[in-house]
Amino acid sequence: MKNNNNLMEKITSLAKRKGFLFQSSEIYGGINACYDYGPLGVELKNNVKKAWWDFMVRDRSDIEGIDASILMHPKVWEASGHLENFTDPLVDCKKCKKRFKEEDLLEKAGSKAVGGIKCPECGGELTEARNFNLMFKTHMGPVESKGNEIYLRPETAQGVYVNFKNVLDSTGQKVPFGIAQVGKAFRNEITPGNLTFRLREFEQMEMQYFVKPKEATKFFDYWLKERKNWYLEYGLTRGKVKVQEHQEGELAHYAKKAVDIQYEFPFGFKELEGIHSRTDYDFIQHEKASGKDLNYIDQVTNEKFIPWIVETSGGIDRAALAFLIDAYTEVKGGREKGKRQKAKGGGQTVHEKEVVLKLDKRLAPIKVAILPLSRKEELTKEAKKIFDLIKKDFKSKYDETGSIGKRYRRQDEIGTPYCVTVDFETLEDKAVTVRDRDTMEQERVKIEGLLSYLTDKFKE
Repeated sequence: MKNNNNLMEKITSLAKRKGFLFQSSEIYGGINACYDYGPLGVELKNNVKKAWWDFMVRDRSDIEGIDASILMHPKVWEASGHLENFTDPLVDCKKCKKRFKEEDLLEKAGSKAVGGIKCPECGGELTEARNFNLMFKTHMGPVESKGNEIYLRPETAQGVYVNFKNVLDSTGQKVPFGIAQVGKAFRNEITPGNLTFRLREFEQMEMQYFVKPKEATKFFDYWLKERKNWYLEYGLTRGKVKVQEHQEGELAHYAKKAVDIQYEFPFGFKELEGIHSRTDYDFIQHEKASGKDLNYIDQVTNEKFIPWIVETSGGIDRAALAFLIDAYTEVKGGREKGKRQKAKGGGQTVHEKEVVLKLDKRLAPIKVAILPLSRKEELTKEAKKIFDLIKKDFKSKYDETGSIGKRYRRQDEIGTPYCVTVDFETLEDKAVTVRDRDTMEQERVKIEGLLSYLTDKFKE
């Protein structure tokens, strides 16, 4: 566990130092469980979103996309069961007054009841558990009154369900089909932590797939396999990804079956994405509350039924964090021969350590770095021309500071797949040296063919 904690510390340090993540409102001391994505972080996050959207929507004909409003009619949350059931049992310490999730204390103690468990902070006696609703409440309009209460959505799924008929009628889709959405959600978590693993403001990537009731099991198994393979395709280590089925007492109020796709974070196997069989629960609830008919009519068989729902629900923040952790690689002694430094107190030599982020090319924040060999004007002028040529097609970085070796390592540390070096020979042969992040192989490429060369490389 010591090594794992150390890894999380290294990821946290890298994220801040290189501009992946910053604590929200840091100059005021920060705010717990809220993070701002920096220049590299927002690129990584957007690349994760694009990868998901391409896989779930653009590469398929049976899934449509929407972007529903964050603020919804409060009756939505009453009908969905969130007002009554979206709670966490909490306990308080009678001595130090700190609050804890009952689930976390039971897991650590290996117990089924809080009785006998002491406060992990001060050893004080704990209160009986009581339910705490996780939704953020606010008011719409100028007057704060009970009639104007409204909630920040705790999930994006309900925006899909209330738009089911609109999407169906406007697209002509036929069951089975799905509706996908990427968007913000908010949960008043009591015990957040582990960087962006559990946040109060986070972004979800969810898809609701509507099926005939008798085909729910078939599509549940299909989507579980598809979604697990997606994480593997984008670079997560196979041995660190597993599935975990929820037992009957662990199921959410809307679910008949639920399976988590889990990743082995430094703090243990935790959920990346959930696959849920929501049956027809949500449609029945909204039909009762709204008075609207949410039945589907099969145009071939004339069969009328309320579709069952198979949901895939993942967190973009968690996915980006998992890809970042899995890509983090330390190379003791460095990757280039002869790079050594004298150890203090004797003649013994030790190798330096290099960090490489082996992100999938499609997820890497910076795709190409343009590096003039020196800061002499004839080289920087040519390098900037090449940067202008490349930046329209690939997110690129121009860097002329420090030795070429240090610049290579800087780009390795943020996961840049290719470095393009402009040297004095470039002025003669109109070619550049392209260095591969993972193999460190270098290849001479004509400037006129550089764009095509890189395009082909990113297709590999």
